[in-house]
Amino acid sequence: QVQLVESGGGLVQTGGSLRLSCAASGVFSSINRMGWYRQTPGNQRELVAVITSGGNTNYADSMKGRFTISRDNAKNTVVYLQMNSLKPEDTGVYYCKADWQRSIIERELGSWGQGTQVTVSS
Repeated sequence: QVQLVESGGGLVQTGGSLRLSCAASGVFSSINRMGWYRQTPGNQRELVAVITSGGNTNYADSMKGRFTISRDNAKNTVVYLQMNSLKPEDTGVYYCKADWQRSIIERELGSWGQGTQVTVSS
C-alpha cells in the first residue's frame, strides 16, 4: 500500500501564493502518476494537475498559467504544486493522488492523501 502525506495548505490573500507538497511512502514497484485534485465548496472533486513518471504534465484549463506541478527528481515519490495568483474560488481541500503498482504484473492501484485545506481570502 502507498501512503500519501500532504502539507503546505493554509490561509492566503487574493493574489498570493502557496506551495503544496506530497510525499509517498510504502511498498511498491512503481508510481506511474502523481497528481493534485481539489474539492471546492458545493462541487465535486476535480483534477488540478498530474505528472507522470516520465515527467509529462497535464493541467485543468482553469489552472494553466497559475499552477505548476513538479516533482523532486532525486525522489520520484515527492510532488509539489506551486499555486500563484490565487483567487477566492481556489478555496477548497486539495488532495494528492498516486497511481502505482505493487509489481509490474499487477494492476494499477490508486491511493489518496488526507487532504490539505487552502483558503483564499478576498
